[in-house]
Amino acid sequence: MTEKQVWLVTGAGRGLGLDIAKAALDAGHAVVATARKSKNVTKALGEHDDLLAVSLDVADQSAADAAVQSAVERFGRLDVLVNNAGSFQAGFFEEMTSDSFRSQIETTLFGPVNVTRATLPQMRSQRSGLVVAVSSTAGISADGVFLTAYAASKFGLEGFMEGLAPEIEPFGIRTLLVEPGFFRTELLSPQSTQYATPSIEDYADRSQATVDGWRSMDGQQGGDAAKLASALVQVAALDDIPARFAAGADAVGVFEAKAQALVAQADAHRELSSSLAHDNA
Repeated sequence: MTEKQVWLVTGAGRGLGLDIAKAALDAGHAVVATARKSKNVTKALGEHDDLLAVSLDVADQSAADAAVQSAVERFGRLDVLVNNAGSFQAGFFEEMTSDSFRSQIETTLFGPVNVTRATLPQMRSQRSGLVVAVSSTAGISADGVFLTAYAASKFGLEGFMEGLAPEIEPFGIRTLLVEPGFFRTELLSPQSTQYATPSIEDYADRSQATVDGWRSMDGQQGGDAAKLASALVQVAALDDIPARFAAGADAVGVFEAKAQALVAQADAHRELSSSLAHDNA
């Protein structure tokens, strides 16, 4: 049986975060489940000796600090952080307000940065821990429209986690990027997705068609979020934690296509690319 750990999961009031919290509890772990309103966690998960519901806006550093402090006060340690809270600011870049774009970055990039910053001192003192970030295939390949803000935040999250890994590895702290494809979560629901207001005629036809397309996908995605949550618990228990976990067959396909595209781009102008050194280097 896997050793009991203490998990902190953000965005656990609904969707994938709720499934992750359930899966961790079912595996015998203690869970600190956070949401903007802690009552949503309690309503979804009920009362449990190994569950602590905490209100947390991930954009608020002081609130993140307080959530970690509450976790340690209740359970004595913190072993796994799952940065899951998210949103989707969708629209063509020119039609998206700067506030909307910034809101996306605040939630899905600076949110994980804030909670990770709050968590690392505790994990470092323990000389152990796992920092998980739920990213997206949009952090691997921004293929499509309406993705500028979301992909920017997820590409940033990828760089943050990849850069963080060698800094904290000497303290026994590992990192894991989870890269879901299309899962039947609440990301495309009205509660999580905000569409930019159409304002430019040149985009009008594509804008309406894209909104209709995204809305038609809500609740129809092929991936099972409960299975993803269970898989995450399994991966977190491995002795050799991967840097990235492709979640879903579509995610595997995105990984492979991106890798092939990068190799092709490296080969396309290999001679010119390789000719840029100083002559005496």
